[in-house]
Amino acid sequence: MTHRRLPPSFYKRDALVVAPALLGQHIVHGGVTLRITEVEAYRWPDSACHGRHGRTPRNESLWGEPGYAYVYVCYGMHQMLNVVTWRAGVPNAVLVRACEPVTGLATIRRRRGGRSGPVLLNGPGKVGAALKIDKTIDGACLFDAGGIEMHRAPRPDAMLVGARVGIDFAAAGDVAAPWRFADADSDWVSHRRSFKRRLP
Repeated sequence: MTHRRLPPSFYKRDALVVAPALLGQHIVHGGVTLRITEVEAYRWPDSACHGRHGRTPRNESLWGEPGYAYVYVCYGMHQMLNVVTWRAGVPNAVLVRACEPVTGLATIRRRRGGRSGPVLLNGPGKVGAALKIDKTIDGACLFDAGGIEMHRAPRPDAMLVGARVGIDFAAAGDVAAPWRFADADSDWVSHRRSFKRRLP
């Protein structure tokens, strides 16, 4: 199958629109290709969003142009890949939570300590490790050739919808918001039992 890079216009929408649209799309970087199976949306003025306390050197890319990467480090070790959306000056992004391998499985397994099956990629830090993401990717363009790229691919037939994971610090309404989306028919999904709805 011939893939095409997602155009800049794809990202110039609210994170809640881009997030489900990213399901099934491919990420190409570091010699591997991954199919996106799970994502979470974050958007202003969401109290779980990294922009909630304003613009800082650490989250500068989050405030930038849509279609660029925002990478942050969790617990000092996990590189988390986010896709910036909407428009510059408004912190909107989609966290890539889980994927499944398309190409480069041997490389992915080596980077993930020889593991196999969905545990390879069922978390955002695992995705970052498999793609060899680091802070040099922060602010990288996703629609130009030669770096990290997002490629168009078929959407899943159905998706799961539920609350986001690991945001207990946020306001109650934001904790409960159904802003996590996953491919309903993929095994490469995290916290499957916590999803509340299946949509066609």
